[in-house]
Amino acid sequence: MKSNMLLAFLLSFILLVSLPVWGDSTNDDNDQTNTSGSNTQITGGYTSTTTNNNDGQTNTTTSTTSNTTTTNGSDVPVNSANSPSFSAMSQDVCSTGISGSVSTLGLGVSAGKHVRDLNCERIKLSKVLFDYGMKVAAVSILCQDERVFEAMQMAGTPCPFEGKIGKEALEQWDKYDIERPDYNSYVSKLENRSRIDEELAEIARQEEAERLRKEQEALAKKIAEEKAKLATLKAQEELNNIVDNIIETDLETEEKRIINVHK
Repeated sequence: MKSNMLLAFLLSFILLVSLPVWGDSTNDDNDQTNTSGSNTQITGGYTSTTTNNNDGQTNTTTSTTSNTTTTNGSDVPVNSANSPSFSAMSQDVCSTGISGSVSTLGLGVSAGKHVRDLNCERIKLSKVLFDYGMKVAAVSILCQDERVFEAMQMAGTPCPFEGKIGKEALEQWDKYDIERPDYNSYVSKLENRSRIDEELAEIARQEEAERLRKEQEALAKKIAEEKAKLATLKAQEELNNIVDNIIETDLETEEKRIINVHK
């Protein structure tokens, strides 16, 4: 708050002490009017006269030169505003300097600040913990970065969870998945996988339906063939019965005829 008030005071002071610059010439009757910027006018009248007297002959030469230069406000050079320099060299800090400046006619402003590099801080803290022998803690602080967390999951070595490591830690992360540093990307990944699983399940269902249809068609064809075979066998059996009946009838008739002949 104090820094903002100080900056506002400085800007007000600069605006008050800044005065417009007018360009004009003396002893001329030219008028200038400008509503968009400062003008600089340069006017001049130069006259030279040369007289030569040779053997009673007089030569007179007169030359007059007038120059007028007008400069609009857009062509007037603006004072530069230099941005403050920030450096973290030779210091064991994780910060980056950012600065900028803006300059206009009669006013220039520059500012700068330091920005913390949280990733750099995380790496330094992990190194210090590892040097102290706290390996699990060193890995845990690196796991606060979602890229490290996801890489550990993909490698089959999940990040520690409140003292638990390995399979037990994985079960806790699955149970309290909202605490994962990569929760948003994790949810998006689950949605994509669910969509892909549904598509694969639909493909498998269609393939299974096609397989069952083909099996039913094959079974129906086989049943039709068996029925045709049975019908053929039945017809053959009926034909055999007819033949047997005919033969039996013929034998009885022949037997009766023989008996009648002997009588």
